[in-house]
Amino acid sequence: MSSGTASHAGATRAVASIAPIVRPAAIGDVPYIHHLLEIYAAQGNLLPRTMNELYRHLRDFFVIDVDGKVAACGALEIFTDSLGEVRSLVVDDEFKGRGFGRMLVERIAEEARAIGLKRLMALTYVAPFFHKLGFKTVAKDTLPEKVWSVCVKCYKFNSCDETAVLLEIK
Repeated sequence: MSSGTASHAGATRAVASIAPIVRPAAIGDVPYIHHLLEIYAAQGNLLPRTMNELYRHLRDFFVIDVDGKVAACGALEIFTDSLGEVRSLVVDDEFKGRGFGRMLVERIAEEARAIGLKRLMALTYVAPFFHKLGFKTVAKDTLPEKVWSVCVKCYKFNSCDETAVLLEIK
């Protein structure tokens, strides 16, 4: 077991490597989720979400917990009886390269399958990441449920530079 440092709420301490746990998000995770999303939003990599919106959609979220710290998060948003979306997928810079994004997408896909969804989509700047997980690139206009419920409200609507990817769930 190797040693490293972990910081949480400003405190730094030596810790042993702890196995990451993928779990449903809890109320106490919302400030950390919001912080991660704000970082990515400031970089232009996703749309910002308010704390209020995160509390309302808390049950959509999964987090990766490493020794009590939210290291990554992702959400499953349901659009129809057959279509869901991977949303708000972010990994703290401290934890990048450890497979946490893959772990979250796999957990979200598992949840989508368990509740009976047939398709899982994402809008992304990193299509190759999703391709490795079985998603295929599709035209955005094949996803009207997303385009006309969420995208139409986005400031990038007329100049969207994200790639739509879709996984057929078996």
